[in-house]
Amino acid sequence: MKKTIITVVGHDTVGIIAKVCTYLAENQINILDISQTIVQGYFNMMMIVDRKLSPKSFAETADELERLGEEIGVIIKCQREDIFKSMHRL
Repeated sequence: MKKTIITVVGHDTVGIIAKVCTYLAENQINILDISQTIVQGYFNMMMIVDRKLSPKSFAETADELERLGEEIGVIIKCQREDIFKSMHRL
């Protein structure tokens, strides 16, 4: 498995989840877990995905999701699972 952590943060608007999930489906990226909240109009989503079937590299995926975020007015960041775990280990 090639797990990646995706975070999406910004002002809540219609279609954020749909657009991110459409990108993932079109690139054969499987959503393993997803959590989203809206607090006082701010949207926050964290996803754990598996990229093993995707034809795109991690860098391509991260760049394209960042551009998608710019288009829809949110910030989208990707981190490899191993790096994420290292950063959040006590």
